[in-house]
Amino acid sequence: MAKKRMVQAINEAITEEMERDGSIIVLGEDVHISPVGDTRGLIERFGAARVRNTPISESVMSGMAVGAAATGSRVICHLFYGNFIYTGFDAIANQAAKLRYMLGGQVKLPILYMAMIGGGRSVAAQHSDSMHPMLMNLGGIKIVMPASPGDAKGLVKAALRDDNPVFLLQAAGRGGELGEVPDGDYTIPLGKAEEKRVGDDVTVVAIGSMVKPALKACDELAARGISVSLIDPRTVVPMDYDAILASVARTGRLVVVDEARKSCSAASEIAATVAERGFHLLKAPIGRVAVEDVAMPYSPVLEKAVIPDAARIVDAVLKIAVSRGVAQ
Repeated sequence: MAKKRMVQAINEAITEEMERDGSIIVLGEDVHISPVGDTRGLIERFGAARVRNTPISESVMSGMAVGAAATGSRVICHLFYGNFIYTGFDAIANQAAKLRYMLGGQVKLPILYMAMIGGGRSVAAQHSDSMHPMLMNLGGIKIVMPASPGDAKGLVKAALRDDNPVFLLQAAGRGGELGEVPDGDYTIPLGKAEEKRVGDDVTVVAIGSMVKPALKACDELAARGISVSLIDPRTVVPMDYDAILASVARTGRLVVVDEARKSCSAASEIAATVAERGFHLLKAPIGRVAVEDVAMPYSPVLEKAVIPDAARIVDAVLKIAVSRGVAQ
């Protein structure tokens, strides 16, 4: 098992799947030169018939993906920045999410839409949104949000074998970080969470890019005598609520951390579902740590103030733990 960067792990997964399945094609903005690195080398390996640069027209790209998938291809549609999903949203929301249902299952839509989301690199408001809550609301779309290179490889391979549209939302500031990546044909089932830390006092659910500061917060809280169960959902649709509720049953307390804006966030949906299905398990109010309802600033100082960090996670945990007598 070697250490690799997330973009390298994604590239490895795509390469292995394209070698395994000749029906997989790649289309998108600059997929030949791959400024990020996740599609680097594919044009040389698989040729222009399977790896196609497109014009910068997301409305065309997202619709092409639907048509190609409906007629027998397995499509990787690289939209680059997540904010560009907005300009391609008609085909995503009205076709990709609904067409298989509307045709009574007569077609399959194996599409992997890829995009970088979130802040951390000072690329300003039009390149820094975390729009997964909007996609969660569509129905018919699966969403994977890996927090590590190993998870990225396993989730991408599973997504490329799924017969439904899947979004891979990669944290913009995380692609260069190293992590262990299993060799060979390694997949992670969509909808299977991972408990990254086992604890008995508080459950923290951290989504995508928020896993890293949550791990740091776990260490700081452990020094205060608070034992945290850290859940990484890995996919937000489908969400592994069984894993979350099992952890809350043990701890009785929940904090959800999400880089999306707080209103209608994934954190809000998780909090509502746990309150609905597991209210009897709770010993304290549910806490949410998310981005305030503002545009992401360009200024590095202001951007850092907006994005949740370990200190805010620690504060949220202490509000429901220390005040309730879990630790002093």
